[in-house]
Amino acid sequence: MKRTVISVATALVLGTASLYYGAPSLFKEPLLSANRYLSGMEEKTIDAAMHTIHYLDNGTPRNPAPGQGSGAPIVLLHGIFAEKDHWMDFARPLTGQYRVIAPDIPGFGESTRRDDQAYDYAAHITRLAAFLDALGLAQVHLAGNSMGGTIAALFALQYPERVASVAFIGAPHGIRSSQPSPMDRLIDTGQRPLVTHDTAAFGAMMDLVFEKRPYLPYPILHASEQDALRNAAFNTRLWDAQLKDRDLLDQHLGRLQQHPTLVLWGDSDRVFDRSGLQTVQQRLPQAQIAALPGIGHLPMMEAPTETAQRYARFLDQAGSP
Repeated sequence: MKRTVISVATALVLGTASLYYGAPSLFKEPLLSANRYLSGMEEKTIDAAMHTIHYLDNGTPRNPAPGQGSGAPIVLLHGIFAEKDHWMDFARPLTGQYRVIAPDIPGFGESTRRDDQAYDYAAHITRLAAFLDALGLAQVHLAGNSMGGTIAALFALQYPERVASVAFIGAPHGIRSSQPSPMDRLIDTGQRPLVTHDTAAFGAMMDLVFEKRPYLPYPILHASEQDALRNAAFNTRLWDAQLKDRDLLDQHLGRLQQHPTLVLWGDSDRVFDRSGLQTVQQRLPQAQIAALPGIGHLPMMEAPTETAQRYARFLDQAGSP
């Protein structure tokens, strides 16, 4: 009898493992839901600016930070070809004290993609304003990675009264650096290194954006690869729209001085070279700036707890609006 029970248990384990790798799509949503639950976040949708926007939101925090009970929420903005769930581990230490909102920026993730719409920075800023209006948010703390950081900064310049603080969680897009990054060199040869058309290109992209790859369950990694391959043609259009604004933030960064600003730049970033920090230090002498040793382009995924703690200390010092 005991041997039979062990045999059944073994068969169940092997069967589950077979499904895990053979039919990973069955596990994607349960894994995402579990991670969102651990971070206190729920998925929601809202219509704004001719798009259906999917976003994660924890609602009213359990233990509001001083002055934050009815204060400005945190809005987390992902980078190009990224999505809202990339913030979950970073958000976990924050959701007890702050309302945290992480949208799929239109054109990315589960939010609407439209062939008849533009997806350059001007369009992103307009849609972010519409998204905040739809949620009834008059003022927010904006934190972004890469493209998301640039959207945050440009939005703050266009709508200064609506932004309590700006944080670059990883290097923002659009700053000139004295040394070209590995991605810069690829772009200069005519390549689109973050647009992936096959499995090999997806792996190369992962090596480019991460210094230390975080653990990603196989079903999540597989779904990300499949999404990237399926959307390659649309992503090419998005990439080209952003490339024309390659140095856009460099032209405007110095005007951000009226906002409390945090800059966390991965010391091993292969997407945007660390030498870009020199430009930031010159243009934003009032900003809190740190290079993160051993971290690549996505610190909210490579070192989520440490990075979130740095951000929480910044918010404590920035104060509530």
